[in-house]
Amino acid sequence: MFVLSLMAFVLFVVALLDVIMRRDDQIKHLPKIAWVFIVILLPLIGAILWFAVGREYPSSPRPRPVMRPAAEAPRHAPYASSTEAQLAALEREIELAERDKRIRELEEQVRRQSEGETA
Repeated sequence: MFVLSLMAFVLFVVALLDVIMRRDDQIKHLPKIAWVFIVILLPLIGAILWFAVGREYPSSPRPRPVMRPAAEAPRHAPYASSTEAQLAALEREIELAERDKRIRELEEQVRRQSEGETA
């Protein structure tokens, strides 16, 4: 009897997590929140209903991504331009900070010189 209760509880938890983790377009017949309430209020029956009629199953298995050896990899990976753009932006930011620091130093020097002339 304990084993059946444990199996029912595991089915309930798996169904609830599956409902919560699914995108809205992968859920049939009712909104996601309705399925959550059904699975919570009727744990065993709700879980069975979810897997039987509520869940959208893929019609064909997803194709696996093709892994190419490093020699055949494209020269610029999709993330490379993003990383390069981030590095370029960081370099521009560093240059601007150095320029601003130099401007402040020169302004301070001009202020000291003008105070020295008036005194």
